[in-house]
Amino acid sequence: MSRPGPKIPPLSVTDAQRAVLEGWVRRRSTAQALAQRSRIVLECAEGHSIMEVSRRLNVAADTVRTWRRRFIERGL
Repeated sequence: MSRPGPKIPPLSVTDAQRAVLEGWVRRRSTAQALAQRSRIVLECAEGHSIMEVSRRLNVAADTVRTWRRRFIERGL
């Protein structure tokens, strides 16, 4: 049985931030790294766990943690 990890602060995005993030995901000219970071933040904002986002987007859990934390600290 796995041990639960530390509690992480909830990630919430405003409607304006969501619009910008979704725009970056949809735009064809967006750098793929920026689009991936946007997908990570949007998935986390929907309440998915770090491991679930990691599996869904096929990225390392540390990558999800990093971009989640950076968005909480710095925003867009």
